[in-house]
Amino acid sequence: MELIIMSLTLTDQDKATLRTAAYGAVTLLAAADVTGSPHKAATAGSLALYSATGPVGHVLAEKKSGVGLDGKSVAGIADHVLPTLTSSMGLLKQQDPAEAGNFRNAVLVAVEAAARAHKGEPSPTAAEMTRKITAALDAA
Repeated sequence: MELIIMSLTLTDQDKATLRTAAYGAVTLLAAADVTGSPHKAATAGSLALYSATGPVGHVLAEKKSGVGLDGKSVAGIADHVLPTLTSSMGLLKQQDPAEAGNFRNAVLVAVEAAARAHKGEPSPTAAEMTRKITAALDAA
């Protein structure tokens, strides 16, 4: 039995989009968690993303600039991040559905880590933002 591993062919712009989507989801959750410590949430989520594996893990671990987040409010950040999550999933599904699943899981683990960074339980606000992030990931 031959094992075939599909490789991703991603431009620098594609990689920046994936990083913006993933780190943007963590930023969005940290900004929305009004009861916790945003810096703790951001740190926990970022460390989880940095621990991702596979081709997606390599992209997320790259120390490159280009994670561009527009918006000075939670709504402004969400307007940028949620569609970027959906487009990232679409891009990955076209090239390698398994890596799309890997990306989805990495983002959700990071979001959960960020949500639980304060007192171990997500606030209602964090839980609702997690639902919106999950919906954006599943919209592609």
